Amino acid sequence: MPLLWLRVALGCYTVGLLYALLLVARRSEIIGRIALHAAGVGMAFHLVSLTEAAVLERQLTIASIHNSESLLAFVIMLFFMVIYWIYQTTTPGMFVFPMVFLLTFAAALGQQKIVLATPLAHSAWIFVHIALIFVGYAALILSFGTSLLYLLQERNLKSKQPARLLSRLPSLQTIDEIGYRSLLLGFPFMTLGLIAGSVVAQAKFGAVYFRDPKVLLSVLMWMVYMIMLYTRWNSGWRGRRAAYLAMCAFVAAVVAWAANFFSGVHRFSAP
Repeated sequence: MPLLWLRVALGCYTVGLLYALLLVARRSEIIGRIALHAAGVGMAFHLVSLTEAAVLERQLTIASIHNSESLLAFVIMLFFMVIYWIYQTTTPGMFVFPMVFLLTFAAALGQQKIVLATPLAHSAWIFVHIALIFVGYAALILSFGTSLLYLLQERNLKSKQPARLLSRLPSLQTIDEIGYRSLLLGFPFMTLGLIAGSVVAQAKFGAVYFRDPKVLLSVLMWMVYMIMLYTRWNSGWRGRRAAYLAMCAFVAAVVAWAANFFSGVHRFSAP
């Protein structure tokens, strides 16, 4: 049943994907509202899927790549809804909806029963660690999307023949503010998530934990994250330079995510 609800959610997210594709051709407030309501319904089914999976498995359901993709997609959509509630704009959905659709689609292909290889995976602290990290990931993804929007809008405003679609995007100041507030909201979660994971893993694995490639790359990602916020606080970086830094942080996050396949510490499920 969790897989069924997830596939229903995927069907709802498909409406958002179509909206993102149509947004390239033209912008429609009606289509935007339909996509927004469909995404809300999809989130409800998605939450049911995640909750039911947790109840049925009675263990850490995000130990597999499929379940972690599902949870990350849900958190990204939740983050997007918060941004919409504040700014009343669906234009970041141009990047959010395709990302959420792809993650949910990958998770909905099939979910095998998980056999946990270590008692550490049963720890509530590990769930807290992963949930907090995923909020940080969601913030970086949304900041990356708004950074692309900023660069496109800036180029469009400087063009002698501006594109009709981009002329209807929010102002550069609004786009920049969305990206900045996303980082501000996500950074504490990312920091607390790394601390929670480090404390638990240090007690279990010792110094070996800090030599794991996933851990090293995650620390690198956090450092790039911190540099972004520092340059905005103290150096007044805005606009294009901040957008490029956000893109670098997103690349670092993707690399850190991919490092799960080479990590010995973060492999909770048995082969």
